[in-house]
Amino acid sequence: MQKPRAVAEFVRYLRTETTGGMILLAATAIALLWANSPLSGAYRAVRDFPLGPHFLHLDLTIGDWAKDGLLALFFFVAGLELKRELVVGELSRLKQAVLPVVAALGGMVVPALVVLAVAWGAPGIERGWAIPVATDIAFALGVLALTASNLPSSTRVFLLSLAVVDDLGAIVVIAVLFTTSFNLIAAAVAVLALVLYAWLQHRRVRTPWIYVPLAVITWVAVHTTGVHATIAGVALGLLTRVRPDPDEDEAPAIRLEHRLQPWSAAVAVPLFALFAAGIEINAQSLGEVFTTALPLAVVLGLVVGKPVGILGASALAVSLGVAERPRGTGWRDLAALSLLGGVGFTVSLLISELALTGEGSERAKAAVLLASAIASLGAAGLLLRRNKMHGARED
Repeated sequence: MQKPRAVAEFVRYLRTETTGGMILLAATAIALLWANSPLSGAYRAVRDFPLGPHFLHLDLTIGDWAKDGLLALFFFVAGLELKRELVVGELSRLKQAVLPVVAALGGMVVPALVVLAVAWGAPGIERGWAIPVATDIAFALGVLALTASNLPSSTRVFLLSLAVVDDLGAIVVIAVLFTTSFNLIAAAVAVLALVLYAWLQHRRVRTPWIYVPLAVITWVAVHTTGVHATIAGVALGLLTRVRPDPDEDEAPAIRLEHRLQPWSAAVAVPLFALFAAGIEINAQSLGEVFTTALPLAVVLGLVVGKPVGILGASALAVSLGVAERPRGTGWRDLAALSLLGGVGFTVSLLISELALTGEGSERAKAAVLLASAIASLGAAGLLLRRNKMHGARED
């Protein structure tokens, strides 16, 4: 009974993420219009408004809360989904699970190499190489849903798994690359909180009155360590139980997805985009994307490096016999999905903010937005063609 339920949960997840992708697009448009209007000063004032709380030594602005707090919820939901797919979903079979993992690794390594090759020696390259390593889940699924209704459901599983894995990989990169100081006491508190969370899951404790404060403690502790706080969301998601007991209608992971995913897709990620995508766009700034080494490298990393890395790693894994293509999916389908992997957006914008400052950060974010638009439109064209061909076969 778990497989049909897993399929149903996956379909529900896709629908929510697709809707979230549309809201995310609207939030991005609002951010760009607001930041390039006569009210741009108000935009920056809201984004940079301090919220605290000071007694916890969390001197964060509204923009920081969107980046560190709201994205933790996003990655908690992503962690839940990945664990469910690995335990009871499509990725519970080894060869099915290997392909998106290998593809995600290829889609991280090759773009990074492209950036290093194009922008070697440029200011900020020591951290900026990480900008194009991630795929935006909401945007990618939104494009796929709008253009490829006739493609097999296995293509959606592949894309979702790929996006989740390389976003989690990007979070690991963030943890390693952008941790400038490390608080051992806070780290010990975070580890103890995670161990307690796992033990409570094992003991079948179900009350939110324990889990909510524990999640907050975990987030504050991880943030205090100096590691990016989104790691807390990923860790908690992967520690949540996904198999229901005989007396349960749903496992804790499923219940939490039902309750939190709409908030993540429709509120958390769009609000992050609202405060991250507000950059000044004009002819000069767009020209600087193509005349400055690092932003140009980011565009090439997402538009060229991503599809080459994803498709190349997939072909290698299949040819070696360690993985198999999704059922009913051809190489041309995977090529279209690989190009869609170049929609970096959410995590790429986050890394741009962490890696660079001032004009460098603004140029990198402009490059991410431009590359994501190019990848979306290119992938949409390929997917529409593949969708037509799959529809003709069914007829």
